[in-house]
Amino acid sequence: MDVKGTQWTSLIDFPDHVATVIFLPSCNFNCGFCYNVELVKSPEKLPSMDEQLLFTELERRKKIIEGVSITGGEPTLHSGLPEFISKIRELGLLIKLDTNGTNPKMLRELIEKKQLDFIAMDIKSSKERYEEAAGCKVDILAIEKSIELIKNSGIDYEFRSTAHPKIYSREDALRIGEWLKGAKKYVLQQFRPMKGTIDPEFEKTKPYSKLELEEMAESLKSFFDEVEVRNV
Repeated sequence: MDVKGTQWTSLIDFPDHVATVIFLPSCNFNCGFCYNVELVKSPEKLPSMDEQLLFTELERRKKIIEGVSITGGEPTLHSGLPEFISKIRELGLLIKLDTNGTNPKMLRELIEKKQLDFIAMDIKSSKERYEEAAGCKVDILAIEKSIELIKNSGIDYEFRSTAHPKIYSREDALRIGEWLKGAKKYVLQQFRPMKGTIDPEFEKTKPYSKLELEEMAESLKSFFDEVEVRNV
């Protein structure tokens, strides 16, 4: 597996678990608010980590960490992902997968083989504005297949959205609520206006205030078992 980076110890990326975060390259979306520009646009410029060294270090850290969070980029673009996850699970570690939901076929395989312990799927905006938010053409049927797979998987999960005012309004929040109605957990993530977004115009936008996000979250509570506002 072409691993482009790690965060060896994280207390926030895998709910209720101490984890190592593994970053995989490339993405089929072009979200303007994304900070991982090189990872998405030019991953070949980033050094790759020796896989044997990665597994040696994971083995060494098992006394500290409980699991691994695999993120990107978009991890499901890599055909070797199931084998990679199997090797991590052989170490006795839990697996969390971050995904944009564009590859329901691989998601189904991972779920059916019981290779995942937590799934976090990004919901970019309402269906009506999905391509605007993703910055590219989107197969919305694939997104919906992934949503249903996750909801019915029996695996712990969350859906989450980065609430950037350019592509995520109060009306979009309510449309998403109707769309995902009955899901276990939905997270509103605060956008941080910092340099290095894929579209520089996005970093110039004033983010929602904490109060505005909390008001949005309150309006969504009837759709989900749990709604959370998260600073990232």
